Amino acid sequence: MKTVTFTRMTNHPVLPHPQPIGSYAPDDAIFVLKNIGESLNESSTEERERAVQSGAHYSEMLPQEYKPTDEYMKIFYTSLAQTAHKLAETAAVAAERIIQQRGTNLVLVSLARAGTPIGILFKRYIHLRFGISLPHYSVSIIRGKGIDENAILYILQQHPDRQIQFVDGWTGKGAITKELREACSLFQTNHGINLSAQLAVAADPGHCTELYGTREDFLIPSACLNATVSGLISRTVHRSDIIGHNDYHGAKFYTELQKEDVSGFFVETIARLFPYTIEKAIIQANNYPLDLASWKGMDDVARIGRQFAIPDVNLIKPGVGETTRVLLRRIPWKILIHPERVHNLTHVLQLAHERQVPLETYPDMSFSCCGLIKCIGGGET
Repeated sequence: MKTVTFTRMTNHPVLPHPQPIGSYAPDDAIFVLKNIGESLNESSTEERERAVQSGAHYSEMLPQEYKPTDEYMKIFYTSLAQTAHKLAETAAVAAERIIQQRGTNLVLVSLARAGTPIGILFKRYIHLRFGISLPHYSVSIIRGKGIDENAILYILQQHPDRQIQFVDGWTGKGAITKELREACSLFQTNHGINLSAQLAVAADPGHCTELYGTREDFLIPSACLNATVSGLISRTVHRSDIIGHNDYHGAKFYTELQKEDVSGFFVETIARLFPYTIEKAIIQANNYPLDLASWKGMDDVARIGRQFAIPDVNLIKPGVGETTRVLLRRIPWKILIHPERVHNLTHVLQLAHERQVPLETYPDMSFSCCGLIKCIGGGET
């Protein structure tokens, strides 16, 4: 891949530094986002679902933030205690593989918002293991609209001699992975700059990328929560009346949730385990086979769609992380549960109980669970 230099870039004006937003320390992550403040109010789950399924774009509305109950927070803390070592090892392996495949002249660019805490973990591990402090930014990518090109241009202006490594938390059926590939192709067309679309993730149960820590569909505890484990940032927003041509994509900063914020706690809990994972991570990373993406997750989704007569693939959300999102901010129809992995799905069972969502045993999938969204209208979801 060619090294990007600032002099090779288009005549795009020098972009301003983004205003500070989010609860992470700047050394951990910089959100290249526009703080939309109170420009956009949250829609109820029912209102938003009906609008999205009737053709409105999801990025033009904000869902109501789920404020977890005390019982649910106990599940988060219990899940974190149970999976912390596994996530630390998984993140360490992925970070090792990033350095093996891409070198050290990198900028980590996580996809807001689920990718942000994972990007911080990769940054922390690489600093511990290699003594290198890689820059880490978080940017918006929106299905159907692509990546925030202004944010990418800003990062390249700040680091003209570095390569970008995109980061996310996990994969599902691969919609965002495909969106990233298309966005990188479009970016090259628009700006003459070749970006690597190889996405690095902690877990790749959808078999969508070759750069991962594991392909097991296990609970990454940050999936249990929304803003309160992702720097108090909302889902990213792109609406023409709020985001101008030269603006970064937008997000809301939930300062009112500071008392509930566990973003830093989550990162610190995992990162403090890294010293105990290095030896094992090196061995695992060195012995990983060249396992090409098979997109097995998409095959699973297609079969589920046929068996349950679901007209739109976007109503099917496979994997622990995506199922959790369905339960937190969509209108679930039912949740499919792999019977051999139910013991690792306590938080999914709790959320389903709280929302009175039926569960159905379904062993014929590579995922631990799958969330099915209730079809209440036509159009894009």
